[in-house]
Amino acid sequence: MRSSRLLSILLLLQTRHRLTARELADELEVSLRTVYRDVEALAAAGVPVYAEQGRAGGYRLVDGYRTRLTGLTEQEAASLFLVGMPGPAAALGLTRPAAAAELKLLAALAPDQRDQAGRLKDRFYLDMPAWYRQAEDSPFLAELAEAVLQDRRVRVLYRRWEAPREVERVLEPYGLVLKSGSWYVVSGTGKSGFRTYRVSNVLSLTPTDEVFEREPGFDLATHWQAHLDDFEARRFTGTALVRISPGLLRRLSDLSATLLLRAVGESGSTPDEEGWVTAEVPIESVGNAAEQLIRYGAGLEVLAPESLRGKLAEIAGELVGMYSSGGVIDSVGWFRLAPVPGMSRTL
Repeated sequence: MRSSRLLSILLLLQTRHRLTARELADELEVSLRTVYRDVEALAAAGVPVYAEQGRAGGYRLVDGYRTRLTGLTEQEAASLFLVGMPGPAAALGLTRPAAAAELKLLAALAPDQRDQAGRLKDRFYLDMPAWYRQAEDSPFLAELAEAVLQDRRVRVLYRRWEAPREVERVLEPYGLVLKSGSWYVVSGTGKSGFRTYRVSNVLSLTPTDEVFEREPGFDLATHWQAHLDDFEARRFTGTALVRISPGLLRRLSDLSATLLLRAVGESGSTPDEEGWVTAEVPIESVGNAAEQLIRYGAGLEVLAPESLRGKLAEIAGELVGMYSSGGVIDSVGWFRLAPVPGMSRTL
């Protein structure tokens, strides 16, 4: 433990040039007394470290001194792919190994290369979750990551969409994938093929001592892309013909309405006399499409299929029924809340 700390002090001074005892103590999460003893031990071992006095003082190495003692531990090597991604590293329980690996990599670089790497780190930041979404809570992610690395089966209680909602499963975790702030585990089925589980839906996890044998030639990236392609092929079961108003057309980019934007672009149709554009949009199901399209209100009209028009009318009727006791339908078909006595009309 102490040897690792001494190496960390040496690499910190090599990469940052000058650090106070307090800065070293905070970085290593130790006391000032421990830092003093460790610096004395480095000096006794022949490392040319010395202290500068004054307000801008601190510990530093003699100019020109560089160590090549930058060997990575097993955990640090495993965390290399997460260097620069503190969020995923923390979720996997690899914050400290990733930080240590990054420090050793920086220490191995020449000064100009180190400066360039520092600029990249300071000026680029990866934020995984999409807008209007928070990163999911996945309390068993670290345990799954350990099982992935050790090729060990785990028993989980999993919450799924269909009944029965909670099911027990034995997973053979081949790999973990982070997509738009959500973690997924790719599991072997014990037969031929694989299944994908959302890590946030794992309600409990029990490790086992059972080691599974990986399928030869399995490649996680290739498998995941094939899974996405298959999902997209199965996702859309039909299409809807819609009319989009000029006002909504102007706002589609701001609303991140990817499917509508693509449909408009592929339609090649010209606006009618009122500026409305007709396009064919892929849909998953009538129910799902109604929930997705009703958000656009009167800016989008479904022309077909009739079942989708009926579902939208049903939802709209339920909304009118819910709010009509406090409002009216005006002459142009807009629903407006009736004024409440004592309440200002200005919100």
